[in-house]
Amino acid sequence: MPGRKDAFLEVNHSISAKDYVEWKYSQLKNISVGKPKERKGNGRRIAYRFYTSQHPELSEIYNQFYKNGKKIVPDVELDSIILAIWFMDDGSKCRAHDVYLNTQQFSEADQRKLLNMLQKVGLQVSLNRDKTYYRLRFLKESVQKFNKIIAQHIIPSMRYKLSYDPVETRP
Repeated sequence: MPGRKDAFLEVNHSISAKDYVEWKYSQLKNISVGKPKERKGNGRRIAYRFYTSQHPELSEIYNQFYKNGKKIVPDVELDSIILAIWFMDDGSKCRAHDVYLNTQQFSEADQRKLLNMLQKVGLQVSLNRDKTYYRLRFLKESVQKFNKIIAQHIIPSMRYKLSYDPVETRP
């Protein structure tokens, strides 16, 4: 990024995810500008957030995930930590065993790429229409396996997202 400053990261979640923001801060505190703080969000919503300083490594990550200003799926190998953080950020559970990754911001081609990446780690996933966009839905036969892969990395306050008892899902 010649002539430009490096990228920074804003971590911003609702106040109900305060523990998750604190966990992210613990991982990034050596490049953070300050500790997490509350702020008023939309309407009466209260958010909890912090910022990192500008950093060359964040620019590298940004350049992997954005091409021409559009968010893309880079060629990376998925591991249990990546999957756990992705799920804590963008995952959801509907009913007892319907588990989704909210990928609506990606193109359909990138979502198909994600399907293939997840299949490489032995997970069966389909595209699920969510109003006008698609998101990824884990097939029932893969949900428990997915939970087993990520459970050890899910922080306690986010375990409610797991669709099986976390005790059952520990490796």
